[in-house]
Amino acid sequence: MKNYSVRDMAQIALVAALYVVLTITPPLNAIGSNEIQFRVSEMLNFMAFYNRKYILSLTIGCMISNFLSFGIIDVVVGGGSTLVFVTLGVYLFKRFEKEELFNGWIRKDHFYFSIFFALSMFTIALELHILNGTPFFLNWLTTGIGEFASLIVGAILIKRISNQIDLTQ
Repeated sequence: MKNYSVRDMAQIALVAALYVVLTITPPLNAIGSNEIQFRVSEMLNFMAFYNRKYILSLTIGCMISNFLSFGIIDVVVGGGSTLVFVTLGVYLFKRFEKEELFNGWIRKDHFYFSIFFALSMFTIALELHILNGTPFFLNWLTTGIGEFASLIVGAILIKRISNQIDLTQ
């Protein structure tokens, strides 16, 4: 494991805390869980493309948020999914980081990651199916669409923010 400086640990903690706040604060909590999800905090996933230390932030933030909703099973499933699929996405799509789509509105790696991560919602759909007995494919569709929408908005916002603030630090 990498040795993190005090500054790194503070930044990791701040992003994790921001993830939790954006997930559990009303009215955002009403649209960020269960079968139909538009989790605003997922927009922060793109921080990991600028610095991999934020993979830890996202995982911790997701685990804390999930503990407050479905409990320990969601900590394992949701937190594990975040860790695995954000890490995979960062590595799989790194080669596209300098390319843009839609007249520069979105980075190509972010767009591909949005599709990839939306498809990864099968893990959450399966969890909801097992815990709630809701239809798997309908859950996958609704969580995937919500995730994709949240990530596309996040990709645009984080790109604009990165033009003003160095997110690689």
